[in-house]
Amino acid sequence: MVESMKKAGLVLSGAVAGVMLSLGLTAYADKNEEAKSAIPIEDLQKFSQVLGLIKGNYVDDVADKKIIENAISGMVKELDPHSSYFDEKDFEDLKEGISGKFSGVGLEVQPGKGAIQVISPIEDSPAFKAGVQAGDSIVKIDDHQVSEMRGLSEAISKLRGQEGTNVRITVVRKGESKPLVFNITRAVIKSQSIKGKIIEPGYAWIRITQFQEPTLKDFVAKAKELYAQGKVKGLVLDLRNDPGGSLDTAVGISAAFLPAEVTVVSSKGMHTETEIRKADPKDYARGGKDVLKDLPEGLKDVPLVVLVNGGSASASEIVAGALQDHKRATIIGSQTFGKGSVQQVIPLDREGKTGVKLTIARYYTPSGKSIQARGVIPEVLVDDYASGKNGRYSRESDLPGHLSNDSGVAVDKPRDVWDEWAKEADDEKKDGKDKDEPPKFGDANDFPLQQALHYLKGEPVQSAKKTDQKVAETTDTPKKNK
Repeated sequence: MVESMKKAGLVLSGAVAGVMLSLGLTAYADKNEEAKSAIPIEDLQKFSQVLGLIKGNYVDDVADKKIIENAISGMVKELDPHSSYFDEKDFEDLKEGISGKFSGVGLEVQPGKGAIQVISPIEDSPAFKAGVQAGDSIVKIDDHQVSEMRGLSEAISKLRGQEGTNVRITVVRKGESKPLVFNITRAVIKSQSIKGKIIEPGYAWIRITQFQEPTLKDFVAKAKELYAQGKVKGLVLDLRNDPGGSLDTAVGISAAFLPAEVTVVSSKGMHTETEIRKADPKDYARGGKDVLKDLPEGLKDVPLVVLVNGGSASASEIVAGALQDHKRATIIGSQTFGKGSVQQVIPLDREGKTGVKLTIARYYTPSGKSIQARGVIPEVLVDDYASGKNGRYSRESDLPGHLSNDSGVAVDKPRDVWDEWAKEADDEKKDGKDKDEPPKFGDANDFPLQQALHYLKGEPVQSAKKTDQKVAETTDTPKKNK
């Protein structure tokens, strides 16, 4: 099904909205008898004792259902940032989001301290048009303080709503002396996951905004459209701010560029053998039509650049990691988010009204590396702006309770992103960089895209001004068509 951060107006549900890789809805949980294990009787007695204390002594009456649901929610969400419980409303939102069509403001969000942080606005959504930016922190929705809400799901519910209704959000933006208020009219968000065009004669750009169920079919259609306009000498696959989505779709997009049968990704859970997904229809078409049969001739060998940034997560990291490990593409941009885990959505009742999203495995790139709390490091590091300014992205490693990386690679240390962003904002004001307009992906002022184009043409690339990472040679000429 889908993997995607829960979006406010929104795509899928998750503790970190939009950064979830899901294997899809499974059968009703009660069928998995092997998963049941005995719980010590003293622990059950303790739970029963607390339940009795609440029922007998709490100042107000509390419905049994609410107590139990809160207990389940707390039990699951304390495991890691991506596991969560869905009540009936949340589960309905989840299933609605799978289609890529929903009513709301159009934001990809994740939890923050007393706020929810905007990963990115969905392009052309009401929030995007209103001026909400990546890195904004939503502190108030209408008259409700986010800090007083019971979690991300409540905030999401307040951002969603009927088409044509209004919602007022208050955000804190680094570099601004006072909160900003946006009055936004909700709309049905039909998220188009594929965009593309010829950016210069002979050079194509295809952007994937998220990995939905129709994405692979739409990708093939867009590729055919662009190839029909003339010989393509180079292609930029743009995964910036792509929070992830369907694992099957990620495998399919990778397979579009890779030889048949090579490994795309593997995953390993606690009680399962390593599962390997390959560039094979059985691993992305799942018994359906193999739409990759309709790919335009030449796509398999076209010189390829993949653009990424800190908003590229999960499924987009699988694609970038696979193409990097197989040396099929050059990765350009900045370090990705670093979500290297797989979630499964499991209904808890026969009617499918409630469920849990549970982290069940870590995934690994074809070379066996985990990107958990690390991300994909581009060969060519490029800033978001020509001035050297970069977008502000939180990473997996910043999230409390994130999973460890078990493949022995160095991982990022948790940052106090609020202090770091405040310092960056002060520095940008001094340097005049605070006046930089947010980039619009695909236009003539899209600095990383222009650098990707330079790379494909064998021209010098302006690499990142500030980095501790080793930057690859930026004047290498990419391999030519066979």
